[in-house]
Amino acid sequence: MVQFAMKIATYNVNSIRIRLDVILAWLEKHQPDVLCIQETKCQDELFPALILSSTGYHLHYRGMKSYNGVAVLTRVAPDEVFYGFDDQLPEIDDARLMRVVVSGIPVINTYVPNGFKLGSPQYKYKLQWYGRLRNYFARHLSPDRPALWCGDMNVAPEPIDVHSPEKHLRHVCFHEDVRRAYRQTLSWGFVDVFRHLYPEKQLFTFWDYLRPSSLEKNKGWRIDHILATRPLAEKCRQVDVDIEPRRAPRASDHTFLWAEFDV
Repeated sequence: MVQFAMKIATYNVNSIRIRLDVILAWLEKHQPDVLCIQETKCQDELFPALILSSTGYHLHYRGMKSYNGVAVLTRVAPDEVFYGFDDQLPEIDDARLMRVVVSGIPVINTYVPNGFKLGSPQYKYKLQWYGRLRNYFARHLSPDRPALWCGDMNVAPEPIDVHSPEKHLRHVCFHEDVRRAYRQTLSWGFVDVFRHLYPEKQLFTFWDYLRPSSLEKNKGWRIDHILATRPLAEKCRQVDVDIEPRRAPRASDHTFLWAEFDV
């Protein structure tokens, strides 16, 4: 069997029309095979599809007004594309989940709900969302076959994944309840490839706008993740965070995370 390298990246753009130049520059420089984008904040009829398609990438997206929204760009045309859950439950924001099959490998792109605050209906919905996601994996994937799951998960899994963890024990992205829900979803059969390669390394993917010095002081969070089923995780040869786009003018509060696999 001929092996080739697959480079996949994930990026919470926090409004794609504002950050379009950032995406175009990153695609040209890094040329990933797959780029998963979250929080496009753009209805489908206003999505900058023509400009993004002019890059030569195949583009698929689903958006909503003012919030949510996911998109996937692929170097080769995907075999299949699916949007949203298919569990027949009421869905208030189906523009948070995509599944594309690229060269036979399913890629799940998720923008997990933030949760607002502990005890709120939004937080309960977030915890339930993770349970639905695990059921979604069980319906459509196999832990014994290659698959990828990428996106803004809105959870820092371990204390090393957030600055000053002792200050964030009641934060909706670090509370033990949401960390447990995330672990239970992973236990279906996904491996965090960054932590798999670097058990003790600290890198962040998000630095809060509300704290202007957060980037300079590196007071960040690792809440964007690339995960793989075991057969593919074992073939991950490198993974890294590109911090430069976060330093750019009018930057998103997140930056690009990318990984390479031998497939």
